Amino acid sequence: MFEFAYPALTVLLGYVVLGITGFGSALVIVPLLSWQWPLTEVVALALLLDVPASLLQAGLNFKNVARSELQRLLPGVLAGALLGLWLSGVLAPQWPLLALGLYISAVGAMTLRPRVAPQTVATAAWSPVAGLLIGLIEMLFGTAGPVVAVWLSRRLSHIAALRATIPLVIAVAACTVLLAMGLSGRLSHAVLWQRWAVLLCVALLGVVIGHRLTRRLTPERVKKIIGFLLVLSGISLALHSIFKR
Repeated sequence: MFEFAYPALTVLLGYVVLGITGFGSALVIVPLLSWQWPLTEVVALALLLDVPASLLQAGLNFKNVARSELQRLLPGVLAGALLGLWLSGVLAPQWPLLALGLYISAVGAMTLRPRVAPQTVATAAWSPVAGLLIGLIEMLFGTAGPVVAVWLSRRLSHIAALRATIPLVIAVAACTVLLAMGLSGRLSHAVLWQRWAVLLCVALLGVVIGHRLTRRLTPERVKKIIGFLLVLSGISLALHSIFKR
């Protein structure tokens, strides 16, 4: 039980964050758990936890899900995952990951700034390209949540729709990566599933706690939390690219 005390607290924190903002669990869990378990195992565990937890988050806000956005992104996500599967064998990911981290941090910083003009809405014609990028990033790095948040924040003006739709898109992207992992044998270790079984209830509890906390937060406060998390996650990705093991 002592072995799982630290992972349980880490997973609870990560999914409270997801319950509040709709994303960010892996960006909390992966760096902290990698101190105790191998990084490759932690990434696989985070993705396995992300699917049911993200589906629960979307289900708690199902009436606000922008299903049309998912339909537009899905073909690109699948194509991006296939492209990422090929690139993972030929591409050194450090520099693209550094650029992605800096971009996400910049977007988060702009979100935190007071707006003097309404934000430009991205056109739906770019959805396949956004989906391609989401699938590619999820396959290569396992952390497409910030990219999903950046894109949907340019498409959805209502914070409730944003919080509901982000986790659903993340769940779909995670499923594509897990399928590839399963085919390559990376999900066949018994200890991985033992950890998943122990920590799944903790993850779901964290989502429920985060969801209830949002009732006490104004939409503007939630938007600020998302912006702050984007800055932190971008810095985390950039540092990970520099000190990648």
